Amino acid sequence: MQLVFATNNLNKLKEVQQLIPEHITLLSLKDIGCDVDIPETQNTIEGNAIQKANYIKTHYGYNCFADDTGLEVEALHGEPGVYSARYAGEQRDAHDNMNKLLANLENKNNRNAQFKTVVALHLNGTLETFIGICKGSIAETKYGVDGFGYDPIFKADGYTQTFAEIALDEKNRIGHRGKAIMQLVTFINEL
Repeated sequence: MQLVFATNNLNKLKEVQQLIPEHITLLSLKDIGCDVDIPETQNTIEGNAIQKANYIKTHYGYNCFADDTGLEVEALHGEPGVYSARYAGEQRDAHDNMNKLLANLENKNNRNAQFKTVVALHLNGTLETFIGICKGSIAETKYGVDGFGYDPIFKADGYTQTFAEIALDEKNRIGHRGKAIMQLVTFINEL
């Protein structure tokens, strides 16, 4: 079976490739000749994941899946949420986003947060969605050099290290994207 993962983010692609079983051939957007920055204009994480999957299915015809992820911070009423990638502006810079978030949390005691990933799968004419959530908190400052996005400031519940400090296989096991992708794999395996 071949599936397109509708992302241009090489870090996401690397994470997901570790989770997909060998009987599924994972194709990137580059593999199918798609160099478009797929629109993400919905006002929900679910909406963006579905929009990206619909785009690939409509324009390229492949069975595919897409994801969207948001960091939801309790003290900021769920911000940055669906706007996580562009929180500090259209430049989509992870360090700018983290700096803005840390500044907005200054003098706040409640640092509870969660990562939420929604994966939308187009497979043989049907659309399914899978949700992965990882609860945790926001660190006072950035720690670690691995990972991407908000990983240097997010600590999963039960961990003293940020996502940028733990091994990728551990992050995949406990993390939001890993949880959603494993639901997708289980769904496909049960077909």
